[in-house]
Amino acid sequence: MTSHSDVSARIAKELDRLDADIVHVGLFDFATMFRERRLRREDLLSGADHAVFANVLPKWDAAESILAPGPYGSETIAYDPDSIRPYPFEPRAVALVADYTGPQAEIMPRRVLARQVERARAAGLDVLAAYEFEFILLNETADSLRAKGFADLSHFAADNRCWSGQTAATYASFVADLESLLRAADIDLFALGVELGPGCLEATLRHKAAMRAADDAAFFRMFTKAFCRQRGLTASFMPLLGAGFPGIGGHVCLSLRNRQSGRNLFADAHQRYGLSEAAQSFLAGIIDMVPEAFPMCAHTVNAYRRFAPGSWAPKTVSWAPYNYAAAVRTAAETEEATRLELRLPGSDVNVYLALALMLGAGLEGLERGLALADEPIGSGGPNEIPADAPRLPSDLREATQRFRASDKVRRLFGVAFVDHFAMLCEAEDAALRRAVSAAEVQRYLEAG
Repeated sequence: MTSHSDVSARIAKELDRLDADIVHVGLFDFATMFRERRLRREDLLSGADHAVFANVLPKWDAAESILAPGPYGSETIAYDPDSIRPYPFEPRAVALVADYTGPQAEIMPRRVLARQVERARAAGLDVLAAYEFEFILLNETADSLRAKGFADLSHFAADNRCWSGQTAATYASFVADLESLLRAADIDLFALGVELGPGCLEATLRHKAAMRAADDAAFFRMFTKAFCRQRGLTASFMPLLGAGFPGIGGHVCLSLRNRQSGRNLFADAHQRYGLSEAAQSFLAGIIDMVPEAFPMCAHTVNAYRRFAPGSWAPKTVSWAPYNYAAAVRTAAETEEATRLELRLPGSDVNVYLALALMLGAGLEGLERGLALADEPIGSGGPNEIPADAPRLPSDLREATQRFRASDKVRRLFGVAFVDHFAMLCEAEDAALRRAVSAAEVQRYLEAG
C-alpha cells in the first residue's frame, strides 16, 4: 500500500520536473466535468495526508440539482501522482486528479474503471486504450447561446464537407493551434481534422495505458471546450444537436497485452479476421453484456437521439471487421495494431464508465471462454439491422430499467454503483420527460 509520504514525494518530483508552482486538483463527476481547486505547490503538499473535497459530486445531476440524500460535507480524497499533466492555460501549472477514499469511492466512475484495470492486472494483462471524438464547433459564445435560448445555432465552418481538403486549408491555423495546446497538456493526438459536415471535427487520441487514456479523453474535451470559448466559439460534444447537425460519436478502442512478453493478446493472423481466440471470447463478452449495461456508454437522454434511422450509429449489438455501422468494429491491420473499437457511445460519453464496461465485459467473456457464435454483419450501411442481432434499448428509461434489473451487471460492477448510477439516469430521464421541442409544437399544434 502506498503511503501518503510516498505519494507526496512522487508529486513533488513531478512538480520539479514540470517546474510547476500551481496545481489544479480535482475530481471528475458523473458528467465527466472536472471539479477543481487551485492550490499552490506548498499548500497541496503540506495537506496531502488529510486532503478532502465536498462529497456532493456524486449526489447531483448534469444541472447540479441535488438528487441523493445527505449527509453533505467533506470527504477524504487521495491524489493520483500518475495523473499529473501540464495545465496549458496557465504558466508553471499542472492538473492533478484525485479520487474519494471514503464512502463515495465505491460508486465514482474513475474508481469503477480502476477496479476493472486491477482485475486485468491480476491476470497478468496490461490494458491499452484510445478514444476518438467527433465534435461540433459553433459560432456561439456563452452569452449568445443564452440570448438565443439555445436555438437557431450558428455553424463554424458552415462550408465544410466530410474530410474536405478545402476546409482543412481554410482553417489550418485554428486546427494547428488547438493541436499545439493539447500537446502542451500531454494529450497525444494521432489525427485531428474535419469530418461529417458543417462545424464538425474529429480527433483521434493515441493509445495509452487504460487510466491515462481515459484521463486524456476527459481532459481533451475540457481543454478543447476552453480553447474554443477563449476564441468566441463553442465546442459541442452532444450526440445530436438537432436538425442540420450530424450525430457524433465517442468511440473507444482497446487491446490487451501480455505483461511478460508484451505481445498483443488479440492478434493471431491464422484465426478468422486476424483475431485470436482470446479476442473472440473478449468480444463475445462485450456482445453479451452491453444490452444490459447500456447506460454505461449512453447515460443522457440526448445520447439516444443519435440512433435515429439514417444515422451511421449502430442500431444493434453487432460486430464486424472494418464496418462503421457495427457496435464493435474489429481491426487487425498488423499484430501491433489489432484492436476492438466500441462504436456505441456518443461523444458525451462518460469515458471512465464506457471503458470500464468494455473491459469488464470483455474480461468476463475471456474468463468464461465464451465463443463468438454470431457471424459479423455485412454491408456497413447506416440502416443495417440484422434480424437476429440483439436490439439496443430505445431510450434512457428502458436502458436504465434493464441495467438496474441485471444480476450480471450487479455482480460485475457492484450493487452500490449500479443502484446509484441507475438513480442518476432515472432522474436524468425524468427531467426531460415533460420537455416539449419546437418540432413537436409545429407537428401537433394545428393537427387534427
